Amino acid sequence: MTDDEWLTIQQASKLSGYHAEYLRIIVRAGKVVAHKFGPVWAISKKSLLSYLKTAEKSEDRRHGPKVIKK
Repeated sequence: MTDDEWLTIQQASKLSGYHAEYLRIIVRAGKVVAHKFGPVWAISKKSLLSYLKTAEKSEDRRHGPKVIKK
C-alpha cells in the first residue's frame, strides 16, 4: 500500500459533502481508490481530493458540493 491517509466513508462524506451512498457508487465505479480494512471500507484521501478537483473542472456543471476548507 501507499503512504496515504485513509478515510472512513463517513469522514469522506464530511470532507467532500457527498452522500455516503454516492461515495460508494464512485468507489464501485473505480473513480476513487478504496480498501477494506477488516469490516470497514476506507477511501484514499489523496484519491478523493483528486476526484473532487476533476469534478470541479467538469463542464457538465454536475460536480456536486465544494470542499469545505478550514
